[in-house]
Amino acid sequence: MRIIIVTHYFPPEIGAPQARLSGLAAAWAADGDDVTVLTGMPNHPTGVIPPEYRGAIRRRERRDGYRVLRTWLYATPNEGIARKTIGHLSFMISSVLLGGRSSGLADVVVVSSPTFFSIGAGWLLARLKRARLVVEVRDLWPAIFTELGVLTNRRLIRLLERLELAAYAAADTVIVVSDGFRANLIARGVPADKVHTIRNGVRPGQFDPAAPADAQLRARLGARPGDCLVLYAGTHGISQGLTSVADAAAHLTEEPIRFAFVGDGADKQGLQDRVAEHGLRNVTLLPSLPHEQVPALLAAADICLVPLRDVPLFSSFIPSKMFEYLAAGKPVVGALAGEAAQILREAGAWVVPPAGSEALAAAIRTLAADPQRRQAMGQQGRCYVEKYFDRGMLARLYRKLLDSPGGRQ
Repeated sequence: MRIIIVTHYFPPEIGAPQARLSGLAAAWAADGDDVTVLTGMPNHPTGVIPPEYRGAIRRRERRDGYRVLRTWLYATPNEGIARKTIGHLSFMISSVLLGGRSSGLADVVVVSSPTFFSIGAGWLLARLKRARLVVEVRDLWPAIFTELGVLTNRRLIRLLERLELAAYAAADTVIVVSDGFRANLIARGVPADKVHTIRNGVRPGQFDPAAPADAQLRARLGARPGDCLVLYAGTHGISQGLTSVADAAAHLTEEPIRFAFVGDGADKQGLQDRVAEHGLRNVTLLPSLPHEQVPALLAAADICLVPLRDVPLFSSFIPSKMFEYLAAGKPVVGALAGEAAQILREAGAWVVPPAGSEALAAAIRTLAADPQRRQAMGQQGRCYVEKYFDRGMLARLYRKLLDSPGGRQ
């Protein structure tokens, strides 16, 4: 099958969509499909394009058995609605004008949302190529921004909601990443037989639970000999509620426990401000690391955290980073609710209410003092993701959905 994946986000950028889509492309290509990824020049989340891509209008690459076609876009940091909108709009235009012909023929176009602009490009490309359109929904737009208070203009919200439903109506198939997302779409009128859940996952072979911790890396993360190192690695956005983790760290300043936050995002400054407000010396803040360094990063940790803000909509969200934590054989503490909390409990993790800094601090204190319990939790979590969240298995389930009969004439 000839498959084109349209996405604003792709490696060497780091993040959940980048890992998911590159993994899918590699798995499908390994099984004999002709896969092309149509994306922009890497720049997320800093807005800085790497030197080797600067000035390029179009760039062709090959990786892991599939083609990557990159087109120019307006690069912008992951902050500020106006500039981000211009950036997404620029990719929608360039992906069609610069990538429409160069991406070749297709039997199916898979477009990953957010954003609406990428869906617009995918829809037009599917029409031009007489291909089926599969819309993948990784976030509920605009609902997430409404719940977080980022969008308050009712007219704009209604317009975006109509665009959202129009995108689902135009798709031949809709793929979501959680059962909660599926229920949301069905409740709003999307036919149930059109919506399918393919959750995020992980390649367990990328992580070795027995890998020794690098002493120099632990020191860089702020841990002294004998300290318990608590790690959050991922996006520092408005959804994660990382300031509540800093509040938990403030309860543990007299304990041999150190916190490390590794990553970037729109709310990193807010986290820095909260750490400064508390005067915390048990917290280290570092920028994102290349994805190939993530296994060593996780091996250096003793406990890994998965927080989300206390927002009702987030009960349907599943942070993808938790699958890497579990695959690395690390004990996980989740400060969240809903579907992700259920998965973590089944995997043997410790779950506390979202934004509950005292409960989070208590869980960390207990685990820090009990290495045997941490080891048992790590082993249970590793077995769980191997059984249920192997990315190769999920890619094959996804691929079967692309075989659905029918197509655009």
